[in-house]
Amino acid sequence: MTHSSESHTLARPQTLYETRLIDAADGTRLSVDLLGQRLALADVVVIGEYHGHQAAHLLQSQIQAALYRRQPRQVLSMEQFNLDNQPAVNAYLSGKTGETEFIEDSNAWDNYRASYRPLIEFARQQNLPVVAANAPAAIVRCVGRTGPGYLDKLSASERAQLPDNPFMDTPAYRKKFDAAIAGSHGAADEAMGKRINNTYKAQLLRDNTMASRILAALDAHPGAQIVHTTGTFHSEEHLGTVALLKQRAPDVSVAVISPVIWPANAEKPPLHENRNKGDFLYFIQPLPEEFLDEDREHKAMSARFRRPPEDNCPGDSR
Repeated sequence: MTHSSESHTLARPQTLYETRLIDAADGTRLSVDLLGQRLALADVVVIGEYHGHQAAHLLQSQIQAALYRRQPRQVLSMEQFNLDNQPAVNAYLSGKTGETEFIEDSNAWDNYRASYRPLIEFARQQNLPVVAANAPAAIVRCVGRTGPGYLDKLSASERAQLPDNPFMDTPAYRKKFDAAIAGSHGAADEAMGKRINNTYKAQLLRDNTMASRILAALDAHPGAQIVHTTGTFHSEEHLGTVALLKQRAPDVSVAVISPVIWPANAEKPPLHENRNKGDFLYFIQPLPEEFLDEDREHKAMSARFRRPPEDNCPGDSR
């Protein structure tokens, strides 16, 4: 078959900035420019990432520019900003604040300057809208902690920001989520099962919010192409945000670009087992292991997720 011979001509990325971009359908290698040509008519282009991977962020910037050359009516949509910080995003784009003010006002991620600055700056230079697409962090956190009923405690204005049917779901996504959780937690008792279910509801709130924000952007900017950046779990296999987009608006065309790790000891690209992850794939080097000492890893994870004393939700049990 064509895809086998084509994919075997790929060479493993040599640096953490490099990618090998292919069409998942037939394994043919693509340049960024050719990818932009193939995606020119898509309503929504979703570019998945492993957060903090240099190659993913470089490629996102390159794709953003390549798509703009063919469709200058572009809107950038980002998981990395929450909808309640949209005013801070707009203030920066309109020149009312400086970058450090923007980072502080928008609660930008710690890796903003290294990873997302090029995307925002391109949008700012070209006068393109940017959508803060994610659900408010405090609401997501409290749904994850106390359950979906937390939304009933919100004010009318807070609830109005969120989508109708905020926990819309697909069975395949739940199966994928459970498999990921099982891989890191093992068998769950009843209490753990409840916590996992609440965590999943929080995940759905993020995905439904991003889907609805993307569709709102399409309505607000007729004829524009939406470029959405997100963690790959939200989009690969056309699940998560992508599946909910299709449920909410079946006629919207969505293209998914997903990262695949090329293992250090593999000579050939891991294409066959990853083909279903997206319409287009990009192979990247694995990031270095964070920890080799399990005890240090456990302590670091505990510190990372330790709840600050003031971090409460109504109905929280301690």
